[in-house]
Amino acid sequence: MSDAKTELLARVRDALGEGAPPPPVPRGYRGAGVFDGGDAVERFCERVRDYGAGLQRLSDADLEAGLAERCGALGVERLAVPTETPWSVAGVELVPDDPPLAARTLDSLGAALTGCALAIAETGTIVLDGTGVCGRRALTLVPDIHLCIVRESEVVATVPDAIERLAPAAREGRPLTLVSGPSATSDIELERVEGVHGPRTLELFVVPS
Repeated sequence: MSDAKTELLARVRDALGEGAPPPPVPRGYRGAGVFDGGDAVERFCERVRDYGAGLQRLSDADLEAGLAERCGALGVERLAVPTETPWSVAGVELVPDDPPLAARTLDSLGAALTGCALAIAETGTIVLDGTGVCGRRALTLVPDIHLCIVRESEVVATVPDAIERLAPAAREGRPLTLVSGPSATSDIELERVEGVHGPRTLELFVVPS
């Protein structure tokens, strides 16, 4: 730093003096279990639609048909799926991620089907923890289409509720991915571009617990 700049800053500090102490920071953060938004599952569905994601509420009996219908509408003939996959989709080939599929393979498939660790009603967010029916992170970030099954029992009301439920996963070092709607950005000239950081199309299927 030049001598002139040092002198100038010293004069500014002398003129300002010590100043008032910083105000106290409020620490009354909202905890888990506080929610006044009515039915959490309904709120989750409302938020998801606000983001422009597809959403269907189906019974277990109708799930396979619902998945097949959306795959047909989206032109999906093959689906990348986690190793632990309890679902089937008529007319669609399921490609297990075992051994882990290469990024080029995931890109060529173009679509993936997973479950989730939990979902947040307040923000319309699904959370993937890299295990079980969530699959590894690449499985849901590389393909252009992500189909995700959400059980009603997996929907929590608020972000604090989600943090409380996810604490064990965080302690174990699992990769947590929070997804709120299809991937989109407006970083360049404020023009909305979809599919930059993840799937361009997000379709959720909410089924009973």
